[in-house]
Amino acid sequence: MTFAQAAPAVAATVAATTGAVVVTGGTGYLGTRLAERLLARGHHVRLLVRSTAAGRAATGAEVIVGNALDSESIATALQPGDTLVHLVGTAHPNPARAAEFEAVDLASIRAAASAASRTAIAHLVYVSVAQPAPVMRAYVAARAAGEAAIAASGVRATILRPWYVVGPGHHWPIILTPLYALAACVPRWRGAAGRLGLVSLEQMTQALVRAVEEPPASAIEIVDVPGIRAAA
Repeated sequence: MTFAQAAPAVAATVAATTGAVVVTGGTGYLGTRLAERLLARGHHVRLLVRSTAAGRAATGAEVIVGNALDSESIATALQPGDTLVHLVGTAHPNPARAAEFEAVDLASIRAAASAASRTAIAHLVYVSVAQPAPVMRAYVAARAAGEAAIAASGVRATILRPWYVVGPGHHWPIILTPLYALAACVPRWRGAAGRLGLVSLEQMTQALVRAVEEPPASAIEIVDVPGIRAAA
């Protein structure tokens, strides 16, 4: 079943989803599109945003001004039974920004996992990164530590592991497409080519919506690049 074919079942799906969908990073590259899609599908969307970003919130979303690096602040936006989608991270990550991966990416998910555990939310959705990877080691390490924080929290979670999300302002990796095609033809490179493949912004948005609407039965579910692509 495609995403479009599933549209008639949206009302029943939303009715079965407990609580609001709270998004940190909800005015960013992924968050803006996700908030709009969730609202269109009938979800109650609550955004935790900085005061300077409140004006960019999707129309129809409830806005809570707060600090996504502070556990107590995140907790003010959460209620038992909510789903928390954590999208906070360093924009345009590159090896020179390793300190930010610790101070922003890792600090924010640790704060989010702590708040989620104390508030007894239903489900945490986290965008991590494909692992293992031969480059961007500091970034991968910070995201892996974030996954560990989620596991330690005991909160039911879905962890998505894209490598690069291609969309407006994020098109340069398309030039690597011939290399991906070549790697897919070589057996010993095929696994890495799939794990470190590109996904579109639309595929990523749809995968996030599916994660919200179809939480795992228990524990933690990992969705890698092939799984993200399959959500489209």
